[in-house]
Amino acid sequence: MLYRLKFLPPLWQKISESAIFPYGSLLVWTIPLLLFNSGENSVMAHDEGLYAWRARQMYDSGDWVAPWGNTHHKTPGFYWLVAAFYKLLGISEFSTRLPNMIFGIFCLLLTYELGKIMIGKKLAWLASAILSIEFLWLQYCRLGTPDVPTIFLILLAIYTFIQAEEHPKYKYILGFIAGCSLSLGFLMRSFMIVLPTVALSPYLIVKHRRHRHLTNPCLYLGLFVGLIPTLVWLWFNWQRYGNDSFAALFGFVVELGSEERQGNNFIFYFWNVPIKAFPWVFLSLLGLFLVIRRPVPNYQLILVGFPVVLFGELSIFSTRLSHYSLPLHPFIALLAAVGLDWLGRVYELGYTKKKHLLQKANIPRILSYAFGLLGFLLIVASILVFTWGDRKYSLIGFIVGLSWLILPIVWDMRHRFGYKFLTANYWIAGWLIPCWLALAMVGSLGLLSDYNPNYRAFLHQSAIASILQTHPIHFVNMGGKNAVLLRFYTPTHGQRVETITQLPTPSYAWVYKATPSQLSSRPHRVIGSIQDYKLIQILPSK
Repeated sequence: MLYRLKFLPPLWQKISESAIFPYGSLLVWTIPLLLFNSGENSVMAHDEGLYAWRARQMYDSGDWVAPWGNTHHKTPGFYWLVAAFYKLLGISEFSTRLPNMIFGIFCLLLTYELGKIMIGKKLAWLASAILSIEFLWLQYCRLGTPDVPTIFLILLAIYTFIQAEEHPKYKYILGFIAGCSLSLGFLMRSFMIVLPTVALSPYLIVKHRRHRHLTNPCLYLGLFVGLIPTLVWLWFNWQRYGNDSFAALFGFVVELGSEERQGNNFIFYFWNVPIKAFPWVFLSLLGLFLVIRRPVPNYQLILVGFPVVLFGELSIFSTRLSHYSLPLHPFIALLAAVGLDWLGRVYELGYTKKKHLLQKANIPRILSYAFGLLGFLLIVASILVFTWGDRKYSLIGFIVGLSWLILPIVWDMRHRFGYKFLTANYWIAGWLIPCWLALAMVGSLGLLSDYNPNYRAFLHQSAIASILQTHPIHFVNMGGKNAVLLRFYTPTHGQRVETITQLPTPSYAWVYKATPSQLSSRPHRVIGSIQDYKLIQILPSK
C-alpha cells in the first residue's frame, strides 16, 4: 500500500513551490481564526457599538452626512463603509464586522508583500502567520472599528512607495495610489492618520535623493483626489452647521492631545503592547537588534524607522489606548520573524555543555524550557480553575498549556535523543501552534464575538423581543456606556425625551436610572430591567 503513496512528496513539493501557495496557506491559517465563534454574537459597547449605531442611523435615515442632528467630531468614512454593508447584508453583528475581516486579510497579504521585499519570502510568510495570531490584532480584525481599514491604507501607501522605487516606470500611478491611500486614511480615521504619516517622514525625507517620492506630482494629485469625499462631506456639513463642523473636528483632536485617559501615562505602551502581543514583542526586540546590526538594504527606515518613530509619537500623545498601537503590529510581526528565524538557525547548531549557560547556543534551550514551564503552570492553574467550577477558562488554559510543551519536547527529541529530522521548522511551529490554538479556543467560546452576553440574553427573552419587534420604543434620558447597545438592538425608534411625562399613551420606552418617584408620575408597568435600564409600558390613566 505504501508504494502507492510515493507520489505524495513530489506532489507536495510541487504545490508548495507554486506561486499561489503562500497566499492560500495564509488564508487557510487565518480565516478560521476570524470565523470561530460560539454561535452567539453581541457588539462591544465601546467603541464598536458606537460605530455600529451611527452607521445604522445613516442606513435607516438615508442621511449620509449627519443623521445625528448635530456636528460630529469624526470623519464619516467608516460609517459609510459599515452602512454600505448593512445595505448589502442587512443589520447584524456579522455585517458590522465583515469589513474588518476583509481588510484584516488584505493587511495580512500586504504584510507578506512588504516582507518579501525587505526580509525575504520565507520570513515574509512567517511574519504574516505571526501577525494573524497577535491577540490585539485578531481581536480588532473581528470588531467593527475603523482601525484595521486605516492600517490597510497605511500599508498600501508604504507598499506603493516601495513599488515606485523598485519600478520607476510606474512611479506616477503608484505615487497617485500612495497619495490616495493617505488621504482616504483621513476620511476613515480623521487626524489619527497624521501619526503614521509623520512616522514615514524619515524614509520620505532622508532617502529622497534615491526615490524622489516628494517631487512626484502624482503623489499630491492622489492626496487631493483622496480628500474629495471628505471635502464634499465637510461642505454639506458646513451648510448645515457652519464653522461648528470644523470646530468639532479640530476640537476633538485637541482634546485627545491634551487629555490623559484612565491614568495611562507615558510608559503605558511599554507594558501594554508586550501583553497584547505576547510573546512576539520580545522576539521583535531581538529582531530589531539584529536588523540594527545588519541593516536592510534601502528600507531600513521603513522596517525600523517607521515603528520606532510611531511608538515615540504614541507615547508622547496624551490619549493612550491599546488600539492606537495597532499600526505597530505588522512591524512587530516582521521583526519577530527575523528574531525567530535567527533562533531557529541557532537551534539547528545544537549546544555544548561546556559553554556558559548564557551563550548564544543555549538561548533556544533556555526559551524551550521556559515556555515548557509556562505550559506546565498553565496546566496546573487550569486544573485548579476547573475544580472551582469555571470550565470555559480552564479548557483554554489546559489546551494552551499542553501546546506550549511542544517547544521543550521538540528540542529534547532532537538534541538529547538524536531525532535530526526535527529541524528548525518544527521548533518554530512550536511557537506558532500554541498561539493559534489559544485564539481558536477563545474565539470558539465566544470571547471574541459575544461581548455582552447578558444584554443579548435579556433582549432575546420572548416578552422583550416580541415588543421590540412590533412596537416603536421611546428613549427617556438615556445615558451610560451601555445605552448604545439598546439603541443599536432596538429595531424601531420612537422619540427621545427627558422625562416619562412627555411620552404618549399607550407606548413603550427605555428609561435610565429611573427612581420610583420619577416613574410614579405616570401609570406604567415594568416589562424587564437590566443594570440601570428598564423597559416600561405607559398605561392609560384610570
